[in-house]
Amino acid sequence: MRLTYPTSFRIIRVPCAGKVDVQHLLRALEKGADGVCIIGCMEGECLYKTGNLRARKRVEQAQQILKAVGIDPQRALMYNLSSNDGPLFAKYAAEMDELIRKIGPSPMKKKTKTAA
Repeated sequence: MRLTYPTSFRIIRVPCAGKVDVQHLLRALEKGADGVCIIGCMEGECLYKTGNLRARKRVEQAQQILKAVGIDPQRALMYNLSSNDGPLFAKYAAEMDELIRKIGPSPMKKKTKTAA
């Protein structure tokens, strides 16, 4: 089965979603990403015990920071799925892409380009 997901989606593999820090999420947005999402394993099924819970907390922290500076917090999201659920990954990628298209380009991207 060949699955497709939006070409705007960039995948960065990490050993565990819990290794992604708030600064990684914010830095991606600062560098021009219109949105970021972490896709971690199902809650209670993390190989590293609490990595996915740590990732969810970090996404929530990033959302609070974005909201505080006037940026739509939905630019940072987290999804959970099993590693063998490719169709659900493709669905989540399409949902994220559609959401970001609705929200529009990142205001940080505009500031970065004009400042350069």
